[in-house]
Amino acid sequence: MSTQADYRFTESHEWAHADGDVVTIGLTRHAVDELTDVTFVEMNDAGSSVTSGGSVGEVESVKATSDVYSPVEGEIIEVNEALADDPSVLNTDPYGAGWLVRIRTADTSPLNELMDASTYTGKYPE
Repeated sequence: MSTQADYRFTESHEWAHADGDVVTIGLTRHAVDELTDVTFVEMNDAGSSVTSGGSVGEVESVKATSDVYSPVEGEIIEVNEALADDPSVLNTDPYGAGWLVRIRTADTSPLNELMDASTYTGKYPE
């Protein structure tokens, strides 16, 4: 299994990992495989506020354009700028170098409502 045990997963195929009050968000392998070749990544700027369930940006592929949603409320503190130059990293390493944004939040408790890795991969085999 390519997912991390302490990651949480949304129904819309984002993964989230909390490190203190900072939550890193990316797309799951399932999402990337469904999109096929990612050709463009555009995230909201660092300093932008985001609501739980709000869009943090979009990912384009040869098949579709998809919004990326945040499971937490907070402020985007970092955007993975490397993806602007090489969006294919998302195809090859969605759980590592392909992360999308980091959000500082006052409340990580919404992550507890998301699927754990076992539940997610049981529903969406990777």
